[in-house]
Amino acid sequence: MFEYLQHLFDKVQWQPGLTDILYLVLLVGWYAWIWPKRDWQQLLADKSLQWRALLSTLAINGLWLLNASVTEGIHAHFLALVTLMLMFGWRLASVLMLLPVSFFCLFVYHQPWMLGPMMLFAVCLPLLLALTVHSLSYHKLPKHLFVFIFVAGFLNAGLSVVSHILAWSTYLWASTDYSATYLVDNYLLLIPLLGFPEALLNGMAVTLLVVYRPEWLYDYSDRVYLWRH
Repeated sequence: MFEYLQHLFDKVQWQPGLTDILYLVLLVGWYAWIWPKRDWQQLLADKSLQWRALLSTLAINGLWLLNASVTEGIHAHFLALVTLMLMFGWRLASVLMLLPVSFFCLFVYHQPWMLGPMMLFAVCLPLLLALTVHSLSYHKLPKHLFVFIFVAGFLNAGLSVVSHILAWSTYLWASTDYSATYLVDNYLLLIPLLGFPEALLNGMAVTLLVVYRPEWLYDYSDRVYLWRH
């Protein structure tokens, strides 16, 4: 076991580049801007919420580590960002994702300094777009349980894969030697393969939460989606 860990850490590239530091500074600025003060205080005061956050984060950590590596920098795995957002709100979800992404950068990329670009491009941006879809569905579509599950959960999760892959492809195209053609052929083509399973996984999770634990959802209310019908 010790030899395995030693071999694992020997592969880690600990030396950061100037660009890596810049992305970390941008990430700190992002968190300073969106810091969930009220949600964080509620998390610190609620033991049951702390356990839910911990178990959810560990579950997502496992999903991210179960990835298929295509080439260096290109990985395919489930995200579960939408379920986390619907449970804790997009701001707190952005904070909770620090743990899975840190593990991913350390044990998969072997570059802990990739935390900055990975969080910004592959997590925060898709979460922000997922929030936009959820908000539009709430304000523009009927307040119906099916709309919440299918649009805010199922469809939103599929779109999160699209935004995740597009954003990360843009980063790889701008910062590595990968050409646009190579990324299209080896990464963007994974969108149909990952989009539906991601949508199904999150849709099922949201359905179970609505039925058995609606109080665990951040902004869901039976009064809004059920009682008025």
